[in-house]
Amino acid sequence: MEIIDSLMVKIALIGLLGIGAQWIAWRTGRPAIALMLIVGIIAGPVLGIIDPERDFGALQEPIIKLAVAVILFEGGLSLNFRELRQAGGAVTTMVLIAGPIAWVLGTAAAHYGAGLSWEISALLGGIMIVTGPTVIGPMLRTLRVPSRVRNILKWEGIVNDPIGALLAVGIYAYITYEGPNANIAVISMDVLAASFIAGLIGAGLGFAVTWLFPRGLVPEYLKAPFLLVTVIAGFVIADLIKHETGLITVTVMGIVMGNRQIYSSQALYRFKEDLAVLLISGVFIILSATLDWETVQQFRPQFIIFLILLLFVVRPVSVLIALLFSSVPWRERLFIAWIAPRGIVAVAITGLFAIRLVDYGLPGAEALVPLSFAVVIATIFAHGFSASWVAERLGISEGKGEGVLIAGANRWSIALGKMLKSLDIDVLITDNSRFALRRAHSEGLATRHGDVLEEAHDDNIDMGEYQHLIAATDNDSQNQLITADLGPEMGYEQISRLANDSQSKSRVGHGRLLFESGADFATLLDRDLAGWRFSKTNITEKFTAEDYRRNLEEGEEPLAVLKPDRRLLFFATDARPVIEDGDVVISYVAADTPEERKADRAAKDSEKNLDRNGGKKAKTD
Repeated sequence: MEIIDSLMVKIALIGLLGIGAQWIAWRTGRPAIALMLIVGIIAGPVLGIIDPERDFGALQEPIIKLAVAVILFEGGLSLNFRELRQAGGAVTTMVLIAGPIAWVLGTAAAHYGAGLSWEISALLGGIMIVTGPTVIGPMLRTLRVPSRVRNILKWEGIVNDPIGALLAVGIYAYITYEGPNANIAVISMDVLAASFIAGLIGAGLGFAVTWLFPRGLVPEYLKAPFLLVTVIAGFVIADLIKHETGLITVTVMGIVMGNRQIYSSQALYRFKEDLAVLLISGVFIILSATLDWETVQQFRPQFIIFLILLLFVVRPVSVLIALLFSSVPWRERLFIAWIAPRGIVAVAITGLFAIRLVDYGLPGAEALVPLSFAVVIATIFAHGFSASWVAERLGISEGKGEGVLIAGANRWSIALGKMLKSLDIDVLITDNSRFALRRAHSEGLATRHGDVLEEAHDDNIDMGEYQHLIAATDNDSQNQLITADLGPEMGYEQISRLANDSQSKSRVGHGRLLFESGADFATLLDRDLAGWRFSKTNITEKFTAEDYRRNLEEGEEPLAVLKPDRRLLFFATDARPVIEDGDVVISYVAADTPEERKADRAAKDSEKNLDRNGGKKAKTD
């Protein structure tokens, strides 16, 4: 037990539990936040292994504050105004109209429903406008709804993250104001002045970093740690001026950097994403571990009234009013009005301010933590488990997509894309090279520039639209990474990859190897240069599957079968779909035409007959 009591062991355990929960969520497709909540409660109040107040003492608050600061900075980086404009005016309407209405209604619901003071109610109402992009993203990946709905929900979550945080900071500063001549005007001016200064610090740091990095004044290997230190320094400086305004600083800094060119490597972006995941996991485990029986007892039955009002009044009314004169169809409005899961940012910010306000001695502040967790749990279960059903009932569900997503633009994959398109199958080809995509685009194929993994995780690609994914890059490691990363989401049986050499035909990285022979990338490109092509064959009673197989020349083989019900089944080293009447078989065949091949076979048959007849004649003679 002495080992477990070690602070270092507990820090390591928090990291292990948080990342472990995220990994299980990835493998199972379950919401990560729900699993982290369960893990945190088990490690905390159930087993007593982690007790944040006991283990960290005075360090608990600064740990949470710095973690929340980095999380909000990363959220600010995601807010790109150019992409936001492309999402349409409905997002702006949702933020500028639905947000304030939701705050007012949420404040009233917390006061009259939960019985909280107006100060606590206003703070909670402000925080609860945050809809949690980390929760909405995975939810949308499992749904086939119109792209307009997806964009509105996605960007509402991204924009509301910093807005909710800024609103909470302003309300907190108002509540805790202790200056002379305290009245509404004086307090408001003081809060606005402190917030403005904090924003200027954040903007200044954002411009400074984006000025230094492109000019090579910071070496590549120092950019990530330099950025982290700058974020923390900016947060601390602003916080020294006025408590919690540091959150404004880091948010504004992130927004400025997100809308200016950094000209840096992908390593920097990977670093901030990885750090955010680590901190989110750690903070949520710590906050979940604080839910001891004493804290849970703060949850009063009347809080259920607040949850009901939040789900069935606050969200629907604010959204429907905001979209009243928009071009969004009514069915889509109703769906958007229902979907609003809260996530980790809401809990983290609430937990931070709860600690401060309890120390400040504000009555009712101790109820913030259990109430915020209750909101998260209620919205995740209510919205997460009902989203698909609601979409179907409203008639906006687009069902399972039948398209094919191809990673890697080359001669072979482009030729495959053309064949699939000729069969009325949607095809999207992705590649990091704009030059490689030019030919695909010229052939009339849909293309997307970028890494397929990043595009999928950022929800720039609707993965529900595609029935299959083919990893056809010239990098075997990349192909295996694609199949391993997207396999749990799409299903490993729906992902195929090309082998790049004979040694890569193993099952490492999952994903089926295309073709029964597992033909590698180099072989396929050589055949393409030799004039090989894709062909389609209709299987009928007169031309059976046996006839089709018999007509294949050496090296030729089927690639896929399109069933009458539009199911597309690919042939692989470990998958051999049954070919039946009514199927359309896609094959990869040699360069000659069917007519030439028929004539060649006729000539061969004639030669065989002549040889047979000649042999008999010779024997007779």
